[in-house]
Formats: sequence, structure tokens, C-alpha cells
Amino acid sequence: MTIVLVGLLCVAALAYANGANDNFKGVATLFGSGVTDYRKALNWGTAATLAGSVGAIWFTAQMVAAFSGKQIVSPQTLALPGFGVAVCAACAATVLLATRLGLPISTTHALAGGLLGAAFAAPESVVNWAKAGKSIFLPLGVGPLVSIALAMTLYPAFSFARKRLGVTRQTCICVDNAWVPQANGTAAFAGIKVVVENQQACQERYGGSLVGVSAQALIDKLHLLSAGAVSFARGLNDTPKIVALTLLAAPVMGQSAAFPAVGVAIAAGGLLGARRVAETMAKKITALNPGQGLTANLITSALVMAASPLGLPLSTTHVSCGALFGIGAVTKQAKWKTIAGIFAAWLITLPIAAVLGASCMRLTLLPS
Repeated sequence: MTIVLVGLLCVAALAYANGANDNFKGVATLFGSGVTDYRKALNWGTAATLAGSVGAIWFTAQMVAAFSGKQIVSPQTLALPGFGVAVCAACAATVLLATRLGLPISTTHALAGGLLGAAFAAPESVVNWAKAGKSIFLPLGVGPLVSIALAMTLYPAFSFARKRLGVTRQTCICVDNAWVPQANGTAAFAGIKVVVENQQACQERYGGSLVGVSAQALIDKLHLLSAGAVSFARGLNDTPKIVALTLLAAPVMGQSAAFPAVGVAIAAGGLLGARRVAETMAKKITALNPGQGLTANLITSALVMAASPLGLPLSTTHVSCGALFGIGAVTKQAKWKTIAGIFAAWLITLPIAAVLGASCMRLTLLPS
């Protein structure tokens, strides 16, 4: 009974951590480009992610199978009472730590690390490394590279198309009355002061129209829809991974109960704990305007939604960050110090989770 309770607590912690680290990624471009404020973006992302979690019940059976561990770890290892709990605890701890530091990492990567680390520490365990490489590591490695390449290709193409359609970019200037202090404590009017601010302070807009509709209004609506699509795709892709681990760590729940429970916990994590990662994704990778944010979201949603039905565990984090990296490289506004820190976090996610998984597994094997 104790191991079941611990398993349920670990699953809840993991789903919460996943929401806190991942829920805002789909709507980060809305906040970063000034289309909405933080709270509106978060609410929209949470609702769309929850919808994706519900949709996952019908569309992602292969993902549940892929992360059940059956194709990678020997059956006798999976049958160990503490194995699923060790994997879940390792993954939850890794993602919660990254969230606390404001680092957007991949829950998928942490899951893979915890699974392999726990399997390594289990007695007489057999790991199918070839299968692990093909079904987990290859998609995780290829995902960000593909999204970077697509962003660097599609954004210039979209920009060219915008110009040909007569849609212009307009940058605001700040106008203020200038006053000069006087000796008697009063101030004399000195004229109008005009200041051109940086991109973060100015809100860039689009002029012109498309098919009789304001270009700015149309882009904003498409941007909102694309952000919702990314969040939906994330719920579709991540929920079955956590459900698979739930069935391993706390099989008492059953799949029919696991899906809604995991979806609600993911939503709660986003609503309560997303702020630090939100600031990194929205403000610290690259400066964004609405068109650039729309491009990044279209790339992310297309890749993740295409991968989910195929059972390919693409990381929404890697894909969405990769799209932002690519756009930042094209616009020459990428903040490379932040990007280097994110890359470093990605590199150490798997080994940290693996060490924690192995440590937790050894703890469960100690005589009671």
C-alpha cells in the first residue's frame, strides 16, 4: 500500500512539474510579442493544453506503448515494485529543479533518463539500446534541428510574401513634453521630445490589409489560433507519456482514470508555477514581433501534431525553442547567452535524470 501511495504522489508531482515547465511554451510568443499579457496567454495555453490531454485519450495509443518501457526494458525489470516509482520520482525532481531555475527543458528527455537510469540500477536488467536510440533519442535529437532549419527557411519566405502583398511593418515612437527645471523650483516648457525606443519597449504593428481585413487584426487572430494549436499539440504529445508512467508507477489507477487525472494536474502546474519559464521563453531568447511569433508557432504545432499519431516522442520544448532560435538567428536578435544556457540544460537533463533514477531504484531495493 505504501509503494502505491508513493507512486501516486510521484505521478502527481511529475504531471504538475510538466505543466509548470511546459504549459506556457505554446503561448510564449503571445506574451513576448505583446499580443496579450501574461495571464491571458497562460489561460489560453492552459485551456488548449487540457483539450489536447482529452484528445490524447483517442489518438495516442502508440505513445503510451512507447513510454511504457516494454520495448526498451526487460519484463522482469518492469515488474519490480519500485521501478515505476523510481523513474517517476527522478523525472519529477529533474523537471521541478529546472522549473525553479526558469530553464525550459524536455520532460520527454527527463523521462528517458529516469527510465534508463533505473533500469541500469535494477538487478539483472536488460536494456534494448538500439530500440531506445531509434524510438527516443533520434526524435529528441532531430526535432530541434528540424525546427531551426524550418524557421530559418520559412520566416524569410513569409517576410517576402508579406512585402509582396503590401503589408508594411510600423514601429512606434514615444512622444512626450519636455520640461526644464528652473531655479525657483518650477519647470519651463522646452518643446516636444521624441524618443525611439528599443523593440521591447515599442510595440511593432503591421499596416495594410489582406482580403479586406486589417493585416494586424488578421495576424493577431492567426497568432492566437497557432498558439492554441501548439498548446493542444503539447497536451496531445505529453499526456500519454505521463499516463504510461502512471500505469507503471501506480497501476491501481487504470488508463481510463489516469488520462483525466494527469490532464488536470498538468493544467494546475501551468496555472500555479509557469512564471519563471514563461519569462525565459517570452523575453530572454529573442525579441519577437507578432509575425515572428506566428511563424514559430506554426512550425512547432505542425511538427508536434504530425509526430504524435506516429508515436514519435518529439519534445515540444526542443521544437518550440528551436523555432525561436532559428528566427533569432535570422533577425540577428538572438540572445546567445540565454540560448547557450538552455542548450547546456538540455545536455545535462538526461544524465541528471538517469543518476536520480538509478539512485531511487537502489533505494527501493534496500531491505525494509
